[in-house]
Amino acid sequence: MQKGNKYGLHRVIEPPGTLPQPAWKVDNTPVIYDNEILIDVNVLNITASAFTRIEKEAGKDEEKIKQIILDIISERGKFNDPVTGSGGILIGEVAQIGSALQGKIDLAVGEAIATLVSLSVTPLYVEEITGIDVSKDQVYVKGKAILFESGIYAKLPHDLPEALSVAMLDVAGAPAWMAKIAKAGDIVVVIGTGKAGMLCLHEAKKRAGITGKVIAIDYLKEQCDLVASLGLADIVIQGNATKPLEILEKVSSVTNGRMADVTFNTVDVENTEMATILSTKEHGTIYFFSMSISFTKAALGAESIGKVVNMLVGTGYTEGHADITLQILRENPSLYNYFTKLYQ
Repeated sequence: MQKGNKYGLHRVIEPPGTLPQPAWKVDNTPVIYDNEILIDVNVLNITASAFTRIEKEAGKDEEKIKQIILDIISERGKFNDPVTGSGGILIGEVAQIGSALQGKIDLAVGEAIATLVSLSVTPLYVEEITGIDVSKDQVYVKGKAILFESGIYAKLPHDLPEALSVAMLDVAGAPAWMAKIAKAGDIVVVIGTGKAGMLCLHEAKKRAGITGKVIAIDYLKEQCDLVASLGLADIVIQGNATKPLEILEKVSSVTNGRMADVTFNTVDVENTEMATILSTKEHGTIYFFSMSISFTKAALGAESIGKVVNMLVGTGYTEGHADITLQILRENPSLYNYFTKLYQ
């Protein structure tokens, strides 16, 4: 086997010298170097922002969605949506382990895993798309993928359904960061209550405790009703996060002007930066999880209104993020039942 670079630089085609994630094109030849893992891929769990964008471009035509995904992979050697910049994760079985990694990692050929690095990093070769589920943002494929030595992964748990696990692991960074940031007595606002938002709400309630307050905001009434029925928030607000003054007024009203100590933005639409900033108190903390966020708009927007807030880029990884996220499903039966039905 040829010797590979720990971070995958040997796979970069264009532009040379860059790392695989920002690279425009990578080598997706499914023959591994000595420090790589070859995966037989079954499912691509594409990020909500990328899938929504592709679905809109395709006019919700499933065959067109498939073709757009195949074209991206063919052109770039990975799934890296050229508009949103996001990817997703995959699940599959270990097909081969490079000679330099054998005996050094806790994996065996045939084990089912989910990659916890973005598809925007991962060399991917797809022979065929066998199915697509637009309700789950999941694409079923026959293909191969390469995991670099620096790549992270999780073995799929035996006590949770596979489709459920991969859907949750795709957003594992968000609730894990909530677990690190939120503390007892905090007012926590979560804008956007899709799967990432609901997992964050559970963790916020757990961390803020009875002395804190958890506020959920969503544009859709049916989603607000769902969050309320699952008991995930102390207060549920129906509001349009692209209208910052509307959100400011509603959050100010329910917090008596105190605003949020911690605000998490998990929405998959653009122009929600200012609503997030205005919802947060001076010197409060904002975590922008969504790839629809413009960090230029967020930085300049906060500057333009003289607001001092700590803004965190929503990385999808922090220590223990997979364990924290899967544990939420085990300790919250209502969420487990809801997501199991959704991803069955």
